[in-house]
Amino acid sequence: MKVLIMSDSHGLTTEIDDIKNRHIDEVDYMLHCGDSELSAESSELMAFKVVKGNCDFGSNLPDEIIEDLGENILYMTHGHLYNVKATLMNLKYRALEVNAKVACYGHSHIAGAEIIDGVLFINPGSIRLPVLRRQKTYAILDMENTLAKVTFFEVNGQKLEEISRQFTLE
Repeated sequence: MKVLIMSDSHGLTTEIDDIKNRHIDEVDYMLHCGDSELSAESSELMAFKVVKGNCDFGSNLPDEIIEDLGENILYMTHGHLYNVKATLMNLKYRALEVNAKVACYGHSHIAGAEIIDGVLFINPGSIRLPVLRRQKTYAILDMENTLAKVTFFEVNGQKLEEISRQFTLE
């Protein structure tokens, strides 16, 4: 199971289309963790499951999505409703509440992946305004049984090996 994850594109359209077209034949799901600042009906987001971010004013997008990926449940939200810029504790509690093994979020614009109390947290960073690094990033999660590989990419498709990681889900 492969999942493309992006967030915080803040009005970009060409870059979303480029990333989507680059990976559409190799992934099973495409997720946008909010702050697209695009209409829910925009052609750029049509292939994506999308949540509402704090900059998606007037949007009718959901605040969260819970997706059953077969062996694992994935939870997605933007993160602003869980104060993720300060702590992942609130998001962790929500992920555990819905029995998610993977929690995808944005809001902080900081790319990273880590396991906390058995939940894999993935923030793909931002393809427009990255924080703590100069590269504009998105991620692909490749899950097989209990093995989860998170590969980060620059917006141009170049892999970022230094922050890509592999995890074992329990």
